[in-house]
Amino acid sequence: MPPALLLSCESLEKSYGVKPLFTGLSIGLCEGDHVGLIGPNGSGKSTLLKILAGLEEPDSGTRSVRRQVRIGYVPQEPMFSEQHSVEDALVQVLLDEGLDPHEQGGPIAKALSLGGFVRSDQAVSTLSGGWRKRLAIARSLILEPDVLLLDEPTNHLDVEGILWLEALLKAEPHAFIVISHDRRFLESVTTRIWELNRSYADGVFQANGRYSEFLEQREAALQAQADYQASLANRVRREVEWLRRGPKARTTKAKARIDSAGRLIDELHDIESRQGNARAAIDFTASGRKSKQLLVVKGLEKSLGGRPIVSDLDILLGPGERIGLLGPNGSGKTTLLKLLAGTLEPDSGAIIRADRLRVVTFEQHRGSLDQQATLRRALAPAGGDAVVYQDRSIHLVSWAKRFLFTPEQLDLPVSRLSGGEQARLLIARLMLEPADLLILDEPTNDLDIPTLDVLEESLLEFAGALVLVTHDRWLLDRVSTRLLALDGMGRAEWFADYAQWEAAQSRKTSDESRRSPSRDRTERPSAGKRKGLSYKEQREWDQIEAKILAAEEVVVGCQTAVNDPAIVSSADVLQERYATLHTAQAEVERLYARWAELEEKRAQPIGDG
Repeated sequence: MPPALLLSCESLEKSYGVKPLFTGLSIGLCEGDHVGLIGPNGSGKSTLLKILAGLEEPDSGTRSVRRQVRIGYVPQEPMFSEQHSVEDALVQVLLDEGLDPHEQGGPIAKALSLGGFVRSDQAVSTLSGGWRKRLAIARSLILEPDVLLLDEPTNHLDVEGILWLEALLKAEPHAFIVISHDRRFLESVTTRIWELNRSYADGVFQANGRYSEFLEQREAALQAQADYQASLANRVRREVEWLRRGPKARTTKAKARIDSAGRLIDELHDIESRQGNARAAIDFTASGRKSKQLLVVKGLEKSLGGRPIVSDLDILLGPGERIGLLGPNGSGKTTLLKLLAGTLEPDSGAIIRADRLRVVTFEQHRGSLDQQATLRRALAPAGGDAVVYQDRSIHLVSWAKRFLFTPEQLDLPVSRLSGGEQARLLIARLMLEPADLLILDEPTNDLDIPTLDVLEESLLEFAGALVLVTHDRWLLDRVSTRLLALDGMGRAEWFADYAQWEAAQSRKTSDESRRSPSRDRTERPSAGKRKGLSYKEQREWDQIEAKILAAEEVVVGCQTAVNDPAIVSSADVLQERYATLHTAQAEVERLYARWAELEEKRAQPIGDG
């Protein structure tokens, strides 16, 4: 028996102004479907999700929901009352449904646990973007929806947060649709892919299986479409030649052929008109330097705010070497990039650069972009109506079109561009600079999948050296020749690929679980009578519970300081506060490790060695 249909739409049409997003779109979601919704920026993914959630009306077409099906929706930018605590935000969901929160303690506790929240009374205003996203997801699940709709849920999440969300969705028995540009995330959690794109006859390409299987099916479908288009073009060419010979439509047979030729011409024109989705043309220029050693790092040491970032680090970079950096937020990845670029000095150690080494840097926060300048001047800072690329002069309009900008946008200020457009603008500027070494800090933020595919191809073809920081694990794994993982406490470890790093993380978590009798921070070690402890150790044992509580309070205070919206744009202050946070977290870990040692010793009878 086929799974029941939960949610569907028939012949949907939606336009903004004169621009149609989709026309005649029909899709259906069944029980157990785990769907990834993808497509170029501007294809209408978020709009479609809002229509399916019942938050927006289509211009025409119908939306159908099976009776008593409950729908949960997580927007791209969740909104909360800043005065609310984490628990208040969850309680509000129950109040909106007419439920008594005092009788619904179980769902609230479950949602708090699901999101990983230690303090239910923490103010929403102090949460970082990643923790706000966690709260939005927990809030959507509190009523146990039959269908969950998520719009870019991995935005603002670090790798740890993304892995948390992956585990959550893989265990989800109900149906969901998730919009995401994170291809590894899609590979992990989805069993169907829908690609919105007007180049398809139905406006959408649907494939069963994971993202990698979708790529294979789409490649086959596009090849079949290309073969059909070539065959159709040949038929049209023959019919046009026949029409030019001037056949008289005096017979029924001749008139029918003329009508048939007209239909073939219209069909070919329709196929060609749907193929107008351009892709950004990204191609970084290597300098062509033949040096085998571009950059050599020996015994590198750097600390910030008393916290070590790297200790005794060695790196050798040559042409074709592509290093990906891994590590939690605040672990020092951006700091290491600045050390390699030469904009920050190490505490000790040596960084030896090849003579006249040309380094091109993509900065995460896009501070080099003048937000008041026009797009025209940002694309061509030297002035004029042309740029020089690979020793060729290219007209500015043509250069802009290469990065999907229209001539009408050239006089807009940079501040009016979307995040994805600003990312493409930065890439356009970097491509004008021949490079021996590319240093890219989160270049994938706000880019859609077609642009990510082109960026990936360009980086693979780049002949120089590359150091890359990105949350896009698919790109990181496919582009990097090796990975360097930072732990935030000065240690760095090399891995061959992402799978090897992931396996090491799993082993580490497993080992920690075996070493510690309890990792639940809500359970405090309780004092007991002395058994196998010296007098000094007994005094330490009697005081350690209070020390742990005090240390964890310090961590909470540091977390609040890190999440202060007033300092989010100040990289130096942010780094300093993250350093203080990690120092406080390390102290908590040290106290728990010491508690475990004392606990083990207490269990031994006095006199045992």
